[in-house]
Amino acid sequence: MSTVQQKKWHILPKISQNFIKQFPEYNQVVLQLLCNRGIISSQSRNDEGDTSTCRLHQGKIKQFLNPDYRKDSHDPFLFEDMQAAVDLIIKHIKEQNRIVVYGDYDADGVTATAVLAETLETLKGKVDIYIPDRVSQGYGLNKKAIDGLAELESKLIITVDSGIRNKEEVEYAINIGLDIIVTDHHAPAENKEELPDCLIINPMMANEKYPFKYLSGVGVAFKLAKALISESKLAKADKQKLENKILDLVAIGTIADCVNLLSENRLLVKQGLGIINQQKRPGLTELIKVAQINSQIDSWNIAWQIAPRLNVAGRLEHANTAYQLLVTKNNNEAQTIARRLNDKNIERQKITEEIVDYCNNFIEKEMLNDRILILVCPEIKKPWPEGVIGLVASRLCEQYSRPVIVITKVNKEFKGSGRSIDEFNIIKAIEQISDNLVKFGGHAGACGFTINSEDKLNSFIKKIKKIANQELKKVDLKSKIVIEKELDLQEINEELIKDLERFAPFGEANPRPKFVSRNVQIRDIMNMGINGQHIKFRVNGLWALAFGQASQWQDLRIGDKVDMVYYAEINEFNGRSKVQLKIVDIKYNTKTKN
Repeated sequence: MSTVQQKKWHILPKISQNFIKQFPEYNQVVLQLLCNRGIISSQSRNDEGDTSTCRLHQGKIKQFLNPDYRKDSHDPFLFEDMQAAVDLIIKHIKEQNRIVVYGDYDADGVTATAVLAETLETLKGKVDIYIPDRVSQGYGLNKKAIDGLAELESKLIITVDSGIRNKEEVEYAINIGLDIIVTDHHAPAENKEELPDCLIINPMMANEKYPFKYLSGVGVAFKLAKALISESKLAKADKQKLENKILDLVAIGTIADCVNLLSENRLLVKQGLGIINQQKRPGLTELIKVAQINSQIDSWNIAWQIAPRLNVAGRLEHANTAYQLLVTKNNNEAQTIARRLNDKNIERQKITEEIVDYCNNFIEKEMLNDRILILVCPEIKKPWPEGVIGLVASRLCEQYSRPVIVITKVNKEFKGSGRSIDEFNIIKAIEQISDNLVKFGGHAGACGFTINSEDKLNSFIKKIKKIANQELKKVDLKSKIVIEKELDLQEINEELIKDLERFAPFGEANPRPKFVSRNVQIRDIMNMGINGQHIKFRVNGLWALAFGQASQWQDLRIGDKVDMVYYAEINEFNGRSKVQLKIVDIKYNTKTKN
């Protein structure tokens, strides 16, 4: 078992009373959260007489707390190449040429593929989809796939979520007579000479005028679909219906890809969740059933219950299975596929746990003091499935609060997946030593790469360790809990929690708020669950629950005083609503603990 690290608590800077006085109609907790997310700035908190700044903040507050998808989402034609891309697609639709949507094998890529394919089919396009196999083909465009598509007389390839670094492959496709449009959301190479020479729709491109830079792959695909719909000859009501029909997929892919869940992404997800909860798509309906979700679907359900079951297809077999689940109109087929994905997800969980356990033991024996953790599947073990090494890296990164790279051997190549912390841009580090790599991609917090020899692998490990040691030399790598605000428990009531729920949907850059209360006295203690694995405490008239943490807090006694980090929520049971706390962490109050 791994060592439990003492977590450091970081409370975000407190806004001033002067700033609070400028907005008397809002709860000060709401104002604090808005400032924490950068929705409004507390820099002007002392400018009580600055009415123009106040009006600006008022507008931003109303826009965030009362989002309007139709009003606040951006025009897709703000993308520099959007009009040209739409014109090219319409040309191929009119000529009834075969159009191929070339996707990726994760939930973002699969939903992006489905969004564009469904839209093109509705607009009478002759459409095929192609999703490469993770193990045999890997990420992005490849020449063998391009040849196969050309043999099928395809004329246009539209990539979605498949990277922005396939310059050679794009050139190859064009040279054999194919048109190509690249849609993506990953960071492009800084050198323009390394960019593919074709129409590109990617908000991260240098000099791109599209105002929101953090769309997911499915978000970019949706923008292209929306532009196509707007240029179609459909009636206005039909255009709206078609757009709404695909927003459920946009919400799933956006949440699954862990992109920034503020601004336009928040609008898309909020709108899409409303569509999901209408349960009109057979595949999602059956997936919700096998996941045993019996409540309104929210971003947590998508992130932890829906997305893993979609992702498992690409991890352990082929992502076409997940795609077919999303697009099928047959209830029986949907039920069969959903059950298969659920079984595969259980298998994936078991494999992941086994690898994490091995890595934990190795880390604690060999590398507890390393600034970056690099785990390579040993020759004596069966190769770790390429599809789960990213999950393992993510788990270990969260656990040890440092960058992690997990590497396995696939045939004669080494495949790696990395996850990182805020203080270490992993894709920037990878770019510095890319001479060791066959291919690579990713962003600041995650990467994937391929290495074709053991010598290059050893060189890569040596170099990236050197970079990490330099950049993280003075960084405290202790796990950190970011806390929004310190509260007195007397402040917590149903009205406050209703205000907090207005910040939903929660996700990256907009987390469910965590608070801290100090010197809280424990009035009662109860164990829960079949094996007593859960524990709850009564504190100041509220129940505070710690799921799966009974052993961790077994030494707490009635009368002890503690500092407590928690989420505040409403528990609804038997038609009654009560405020409760969900414990994140506890520390003994050293002033009162005997």
